Amino acid sequence: MPHPRSGSLPSERQLRLARRFKLAILTITASIVVGLLSGTTVGRHAAHWAWTRPRWALLHAVGRSIDRSEIDADWRHRRLYDIKQARGKLKDAYDQYDPKMKGLLDYAGLDPAHALLRWGNFDKTLLLPSTVFEPDDSGRSYRFRPSLRSIWVRNLKLKGGILAYFAIPDGPRFDEVVEGTGAVVVKESLQMTNSWGLRGGEPDVGAAMRGIVLGDSYMQGLFVGDDETPSECLKRFLKERFKTTVEVLNTGHLGYSPEQEYYTLLEYADRIKPQFVILSLFANDFGDLFEVLEGRGDWEENRYWIGKIDAFCKSRGIPCLAVPAPWVNQIEGPRHAGHYPGGISNILEAGGMSYFDPIEEFSEETDKLALKAAAEGKPTTPNPLFNGHLGDGHFSPLGSRLWGDSVGRRLALILERRRVGGGGSGLRKGGG
Repeated sequence: MPHPRSGSLPSERQLRLARRFKLAILTITASIVVGLLSGTTVGRHAAHWAWTRPRWALLHAVGRSIDRSEIDADWRHRRLYDIKQARGKLKDAYDQYDPKMKGLLDYAGLDPAHALLRWGNFDKTLLLPSTVFEPDDSGRSYRFRPSLRSIWVRNLKLKGGILAYFAIPDGPRFDEVVEGTGAVVVKESLQMTNSWGLRGGEPDVGAAMRGIVLGDSYMQGLFVGDDETPSECLKRFLKERFKTTVEVLNTGHLGYSPEQEYYTLLEYADRIKPQFVILSLFANDFGDLFEVLEGRGDWEENRYWIGKIDAFCKSRGIPCLAVPAPWVNQIEGPRHAGHYPGGISNILEAGGMSYFDPIEEFSEETDKLALKAAAEGKPTTPNPLFNGHLGDGHFSPLGSRLWGDSVGRRLALILERRRVGGGGSGLRKGGG
């Protein structure tokens, strides 16, 4: 047998040996770096990064997958590290506030001893008032306290010039603690949580038609009343359309992303036994809002969690409709929809039965409202479908109603088609 010529292609055995050699070198190098860095908290975090990232890159390069348990452990490490770093900064900032501001922060449970620091917005650390939220270690990170009445304050000037907003309990000392802080009370934002720890009244588990809305602050309904949230508007539409009793569970929590929404679905599905699920998504579910719009979001991580939601719904024969929340900037400015919501449709790989983008309805209604305002000699801005008058981009009561009506029409067709044997609806081909 002739010897292989110089420069011929390497054999499969040679390629395997080369891959193993590279992996061994990387492991040795990473081990040395880990040893050098692991003496402090920051060092241990850097050591963790130095061990995992190059190793994962090489595994990808040689065509090997990363075990999901390892990915989950990495997320836990990063989140705990970020929370620990944030807690130190919180104390430094709190010490610089005047007595009035400290009084408000103490009342809200935002002081260093009681503030709730948890992960949210996909990869961020959120500062939450512990009087309104409580920790959740089932996968949701945090949740509303049950049976609580709260109200939003905004324009609260924090250190660094940041204008913050958060909900605080509407108790007997509310007016006293807000006075003199510069905070603006949004009176129409009064909200109640029920015994399930969700916004709205007590769930009617015996309703003829029942559904769950999964989502973040858009679905929670920021700065609007309990009867003006998108879920409540959807409920009213379905009641009118089907002439029956309807329950739509509003599980929206500010800062939630698909991972938290998956565990939320697990918690409430057996309690409400839904006949449909709405999965509301927004750009910051995939990373920093503006980075996502430029195509730098983490699509693969949420492909996994959206797939889990999809698989759960399919296993129970529940239609699930994914709905990206319209962003006001994409209505009033350049659409730039290639990454959001375009990236979502790429993840879902779904037909019209399981994906609905209501932005065209919002654009059309924006034009109608602007024409009407102009004819009446009124200002045409800010967009009345959003909370622009509060310096906020979430839905106004009018926008919530439009969302409920447009999503309701699409959902009604899905449910009616299923009733006549027209097939089901899933989020991804082949399940999760």
